[in-house]
Amino acid sequence: MRVVHIRNFTFAIFALGIAILVSTGLHAQQRGPAPAAPARPVPGFRVGPAIYQQNCGTCHGTNAKQIDGKTAASISTLQLLSPERVYEVLTTGSMQTQAAALTDLQKRQVGEFLAARPIGSADTGDIQKMTNACSSNPAMTDPAAGPSWNGWGAGNQNARFQNAAAASLTAAQVPALKLKWAFGLPNASEMHSQPTVASGRVFFGSDAGYIYSLDAKTGCVYWSFHADSGTRTAPTVAPIKGQGTTRYAVYFVDLLTRVYAVDAQTGKLLWKVKAGDHPRAKSTGSATVYDGRIYVPMSSMETTTGAVNTYECCSFRGHVVALDANTGQKLWRTFVIAEEPSPRGKNAQGVTLYGPAGGSVWNPPTIDAKRKRVYVGTGNGYTFPGAVGTDSVIALDMDSGKIVWQHQEVKGDAFINNCRATGTPGDNCPETLGPDYDFGGAALILHTLPDGRDVLVAGTKGGLSIAFDLDKSGAVVWKTTLFERAPGAAGLIVFGGTSDGTTVYYPLNQAGAMVAAVNLADGSRKWTSMPVAGERGGISAATSGIPGVVFAAAQGGMLRAHSSTDGRIVWEFNTAIEYQTKNGITARGGSFGQPGPTIANGMLFIGSGYVGGGNSTAGNVMLAFGLD
Repeated sequence: MRVVHIRNFTFAIFALGIAILVSTGLHAQQRGPAPAAPARPVPGFRVGPAIYQQNCGTCHGTNAKQIDGKTAASISTLQLLSPERVYEVLTTGSMQTQAAALTDLQKRQVGEFLAARPIGSADTGDIQKMTNACSSNPAMTDPAAGPSWNGWGAGNQNARFQNAAAASLTAAQVPALKLKWAFGLPNASEMHSQPTVASGRVFFGSDAGYIYSLDAKTGCVYWSFHADSGTRTAPTVAPIKGQGTTRYAVYFVDLLTRVYAVDAQTGKLLWKVKAGDHPRAKSTGSATVYDGRIYVPMSSMETTTGAVNTYECCSFRGHVVALDANTGQKLWRTFVIAEEPSPRGKNAQGVTLYGPAGGSVWNPPTIDAKRKRVYVGTGNGYTFPGAVGTDSVIALDMDSGKIVWQHQEVKGDAFINNCRATGTPGDNCPETLGPDYDFGGAALILHTLPDGRDVLVAGTKGGLSIAFDLDKSGAVVWKTTLFERAPGAAGLIVFGGTSDGTTVYYPLNQAGAMVAAVNLADGSRKWTSMPVAGERGGISAATSGIPGVVFAAAQGGMLRAHSSTDGRIVWEFNTAIEYQTKNGITARGGSFGQPGPTIANGMLFIGSGYVGGGNSTAGNVMLAFGLD
């Protein structure tokens, strides 16, 4: 797709027009019918940031600006508009002349980027439109009392492992798994959210902005809730207090950093707060709920827009926010880079540049109840050189957010997307482009070794597995290299592994879709599965485990089960096909990229259709597997 560059004077006119519309009462609601979207368009959240920055960002930046006596609204204000309203303004409204150089698709993508959800998604997921509404909604049982996979890691230690009792699925039974039902996500561009299983229900989100509650066995729908933006995270079900008769809430975060508490029984909104205050902040890593608090990781769109020379790169610092789970009140916020950004010169276009910046927290926080600490891994720097706190494992005090210790694995790593293709080193782009070998979206796993030591195990995009001693301020216990050839910026370990207590099993994001097993006691490699013939892609999605089996979802759309003894494939299912769905929605599977499968009470659940690059294909289906 060709990005149209609008002249500078058109930037100003465009900006003023949008600002006037905002100041004269534009509301974030759809007016008139939504425009029909073209078949499978590239979603706005992927390409919209660059289009927006090239064509609107000069005036609509971090702060509102005065231009010719009028206020050009900040991007934060524009994010309050619906994608339909933005599209209407650019197409048939007062800005159609100024926006004439943009294609119809680009106008859609700008609207979808600002609202972080697709055009036409306002009511498509309403339960009234479903053909499979549940006939009743019985009172929920205690989520902690029965089999569950609650949140990202099936427990706050993020091991992504289900024990035999809760799995109710043995290694011998796995080859007999069959598809039990499929649920199509209406108007979704891709499938991002990992399903949570609790109280016999499945909870998951959509990039169209809906959260769903389904019966785990039948796939009927109890309720749907429309959030302001799409979500890429795993919901968590937990007790809540002070909300009338509500006993349990579903907690989740949308892409624009709004945190929600929704009644798990009915889908009623209990509270909503915006956790991030940087206009380019976003939430892609799942929040962790523990003991009445929510720990929210914060990442940023600056890794996408930073290379565009109209952008004042860069001022976002990765951080973690702690909220009261009962009220949403903010308790603390800790930045992983201590130094506040300040001006660091101008680029060739005269745009002021800032730094230090970067260190996004892409992964779900890990809880250490014994030491009252929260652990996260951080991303690369955006400005050169990467600051202290980037590419690091960081331990935070649970009550205050104070950094207790940190370990920086790669020093000076500064990286921004698209700099290799279009950037100029020393301008917006880092003077030396780093390898981007950060801790990515891989959650840190907490375990006790056979000798009694508590360790935190981390996997890096650079292909390392590292164990840290939690009683020695994160001293390295062992470090293992899992690559034969150094990986590129896409990374080797991207969204993390699963651990059964003796071994951690990592997905390898390289051709052949392999899995590697590492001994937790000493870091030695036990085995690496054989490359799959014809599998050009790798595995970036997180692995999941039950006794004797490791489940891995490959980029090509194949879901596989490996023996945890030697890596042999014992079952596989090609998800990249069309489905007849329980709710009557046209749906197709595709690639896997972030969330792995969740297993509970004899069933396995996974969403198919995550676009992660390369030859990835989109999809919009949630799948449930079980035994006859």
